[in-house]
Amino acid sequence: MSTATIPALPVRARGAAAPVQATAARQGQLGLGLLIALVVGSIIGSGIFGLPQNMAAGAGAGAIVLGWGITGLGMLMLALTYQRLTLRRPDLDNGVYAYARALSGEYVGFNAAWGYWVSAWVGNVGYLVAAFGALGYFYPPFGEGNTPAAILGASLVLWLVHFLVLRGIRGAAVLNAVVTVAKVVPLLLFIVLVAMAFQVSTFQLNFWGSAPLGSVLDQVRSTMLVTVWVFIGIEGASVYSARAARREDVGRATVIGFLVCLALLMGVSLLSLGIYTQPELAALKNPSMAPVLEKVVGTWGAVLVTLGLIVSVGGGFLAWTLLAAESLFTPASGGVMPAWLAQQNDKGAPAHALWLTSGMVQAFLLLTLVSKASYLALISLSTAMILIPYLFSALYGLKLAWEGRAAERTAGQAAGAAAVGTAPPASTSGGTVAITALASGYCVWLLYAAGLKYLLLSALLYAPGAAVYLLAKRQRAERAFTSGERGVLAGLLLLAVVAAGLLATGGLSL
Repeated sequence: MSTATIPALPVRARGAAAPVQATAARQGQLGLGLLIALVVGSIIGSGIFGLPQNMAAGAGAGAIVLGWGITGLGMLMLALTYQRLTLRRPDLDNGVYAYARALSGEYVGFNAAWGYWVSAWVGNVGYLVAAFGALGYFYPPFGEGNTPAAILGASLVLWLVHFLVLRGIRGAAVLNAVVTVAKVVPLLLFIVLVAMAFQVSTFQLNFWGSAPLGSVLDQVRSTMLVTVWVFIGIEGASVYSARAARREDVGRATVIGFLVCLALLMGVSLLSLGIYTQPELAALKNPSMAPVLEKVVGTWGAVLVTLGLIVSVGGGFLAWTLLAAESLFTPASGGVMPAWLAQQNDKGAPAHALWLTSGMVQAFLLLTLVSKASYLALISLSTAMILIPYLFSALYGLKLAWEGRAAERTAGQAAGAAAVGTAPPASTSGGTVAITALASGYCVWLLYAAGLKYLLLSALLYAPGAAVYLLAKRQRAERAFTSGERGVLAGLLLLAVVAAGLLATGGLSL
């Protein structure tokens, strides 16, 4: 798609609202520590506590090791891509939206922001269901987290966090940092205790899985959505780039946060395979970390994990509430979402964006009473929604890296012509091209791993965004769609109609 019409001005320069940077300066900017906590806090939520069972349900130990190798490398490349984009384009705020817009135009940028926002609040519904499902261990009326009592409790938590964030972004970020530390401690304790009881013979038993699990490739593929879900949030610092005290801290926080989370996630997943065999792990009830630690240390281990899950989900919910509101606020400031979403309160919080986000979470909480949507279904849908924004970020990084390499070659040829016999300067963009190419390939692989079901369901949630985009453009008296964007819209609507038809006939379900 042509990008010739994309302005070179910073994204925030198009907004009618007060610049985010100015507000950040007034309300207190986020330093490296708070940015790292935002990344770790948004990644480490509920997923890690069910990771042993979720991974073992479709793969043996060998395939899980391979899956972590692919995921670790792919997500590292994506983290490094965000780091380089932050340094290369410091004028672009809220990278998930801004990079897609700079790559393919305003409507594609809008869809990246819309998809990210939907992923965030759908994931938050999943967080609340998981939290009250865990509380069901102590109070049975909460059941699996989708009973009337659980929905009432989740609603109270939702609006408590809502009004907390309205009191200011920095205060909420500081609280998130405190909660992040609190939830990492039980995870470290789990890793230490399970490592001490680890049995190599158990880990090696039926290493490549049994026949019902399918081929090794099938097993690896089965791990992909699980591993992607637990890494969603890697872009957290990039989304809040406008509020960073120093722009270079955004990239540092992304990489540091990723490495911390990778160590925790791999430790929990792989060490559990030395306590229970793959079939035994697959049969455990979630949060599966609880029975694993209970086997090692007794009942108090299950209680510790359950309490850790509740704290972790609370922190993850807070972090994603911040990210969801910001993912609407910046695009609204850039003119691709309705202007009222760019309004802030006197504390510098994106108030209108926050109200809309909390309202959607509340609506879907009530929907779970009717549909009884499970935690796993919600996180799978949330994961599928975010794959497209990730792909656009990676492709934009690849585009910039390729252009930078071409410019270096041109400069080197000019220098060689001016001084015959002098070696051209060494390229500094070759490594970035390789990193961004691997990140792009990994994102394409994730779309394949997600499967047709969740891609169709994603189209059903992406399609209504066109009406919101059209409203925003009419507010600014601008043409809504270019010819290329009309093609994107037509394809999206077609997929949405197919998904709706399949849902109506029972061919597709959540």
